[in-house]
Amino acid sequence: MSGEGTRRGARGLTVDLGVLAVGVFAWLFIAGERLSSEMPSPAWLFDVDMATGLLALPLLWMRRRWPTQAAVALVVASAYAETIAFPLLVMLFSVVVRRPLRTAAWVYAGSLASSAVYIVLRPEEMGLVASIALAVSLHAAVAGWGLFVRYRRQLEARAAQADRDERERARQRARDELARELHDMLGHRLSLLSLHAGGMEYRPDAPAEELARAAGVVREQSQLAMRDLREIIAILRAPIGELPQPRMADLQALVEEARPAMRIGLQVNVEGEVPERSGRTAYRIVQEALTNARKHAEDAPVEITVEGRPDVGLSVAVLNGPGRDTGPGSGHGLIGLEERAALAGGRLEYGPVADGGWRVHSWLPWTA
Repeated sequence: MSGEGTRRGARGLTVDLGVLAVGVFAWLFIAGERLSSEMPSPAWLFDVDMATGLLALPLLWMRRRWPTQAAVALVVASAYAETIAFPLLVMLFSVVVRRPLRTAAWVYAGSLASSAVYIVLRPEEMGLVASIALAVSLHAAVAGWGLFVRYRRQLEARAAQADRDERERARQRARDELARELHDMLGHRLSLLSLHAGGMEYRPDAPAEELARAAGVVREQSQLAMRDLREIIAILRAPIGELPQPRMADLQALVEEARPAMRIGLQVNVEGEVPERSGRTAYRIVQEALTNARKHAEDAPVEITVEGRPDVGLSVAVLNGPGRDTGPGSGHGLIGLEERAALAGGRLEYGPVADGGWRVHSWLPWTA
């Protein structure tokens, strides 16, 4: 049993013992008051009343499991017995809290009707009107308290469910974000593989040193692609974990990794340390732009410009010239970049330029 379940069980047992103790005290109090005042007529009714009250006490233990059945039995007995007043009110409270409102309404009405029968059969000194007013007031107070507890529990349950739903949505958003991150990285690796493998295929007469360098890139990128693929599978199989995320400082390594197959110029003019979220988004924008340039503008020069400071924000621009298109694109990468920039609080623009090339530009806020 969990610690929470143990605490709840101990608290429930304490409440049950407290309710039983109050029930015993109420039975003794009513019996003492009746012995010190006028006894009911006929005399044997007192003995029946006391015995009924004693039999009603164990029913208090049934108020969670069988509150309706116990309440009906007490409603019937309340037509002649006064010592079951406390168990009856407790059971009415339990029915209002735990059972449908229609059932609670029937029990409430039956208890009032039984109280009216008792008042007629065993009139009290306070008079008929006062007795009825007291019975109605007690029933209304107990039922109102039960409704309050019922709706409070419902609100707590809804809040807990909403919290669980929000946590699940947050986990799913984190899972999707990580999957997109690794998808972009895997696409970057595979585009490098395709480029170098294509060069080896179409230029078999290239110098041995150049072929060896291309084969080394293919081998290295294949290993990195396998690693990325394993991370994607791990995300799909396991709960979200802490995976290493790229930073702005990794941008130089990304460019150097792609330079053997591309003509890339990189200019970075950044004042201060770029916030983690904006730096990671900038890295992904450059990564996706390089992947698109390899696919749709092979052999074209690429210029990457990154500028920023705290009071202005971070600007990332990737411009490639016209080149040979080596494959169709789905457009999902740029759409994903728009979403990524928007989630970071920035914006992304892209489109063709006058000389037939392509430009991707993004502005990101200088916030964590």
